[in-house]
Amino acid sequence: MSIFDDILADDLNKHFTNRGWYPIYSAPHQAKILIIGQAPGMKAQTSGIMWHDQSGERLRSCLGVDENQFYHSGQFGVLPMDFYYPGKGKSGDLAPRKGIADKWHPVILQEMPNIQMTLLVGSFAQKYYLKLPRNIKTTEVVQHFDTYLPTFFPIVHPSPRNNIWLSRHPWFEKDVTPMLRAKVASILEQ
Repeated sequence: MSIFDDILADDLNKHFTNRGWYPIYSAPHQAKILIIGQAPGMKAQTSGIMWHDQSGERLRSCLGVDENQFYHSGQFGVLPMDFYYPGKGKSGDLAPRKGIADKWHPVILQEMPNIQMTLLVGSFAQKYYLKLPRNIKTTEVVQHFDTYLPTFFPIVHPSPRNNIWLSRHPWFEKDVTPMLRAKVASILEQ
């Protein structure tokens, strides 16, 4: 049985499997860059394609890669904190379920031995992987991204819902994005 099949068969995922949903992630063995985000949105859940929306367009722009490189080069892995769309809450999508990353990330990460940098997209991934306190603000983490290099590169979620955040924090596009593009280009050239 594969990891994918094991995730489908996991009792924690029974509700989603019974709905005919598949776990959304990508773990190419040769991947050099890993993107860890929150959880798939409903569009990704129904299409089975991660980051194939406006957020994905902005993400690829921040990375300095096109769709072909992102989806077909095998250089990018995508591992959300939860494999399934968690549902809608009062102010957006619900948080990823607890325990999913604990159980499955170590197993999947073993399948990608060539990861050179992990992009942490949003607060859930950042707090989990950087072992940060619950009350730390994403802005603070992203502003000090260089503290976490070369292993991790934290960024704000590229959702259009964050356009106001981006307009209030011009340093992100001025300082963070060029550094991210340079790191990605350097890794992909190796």
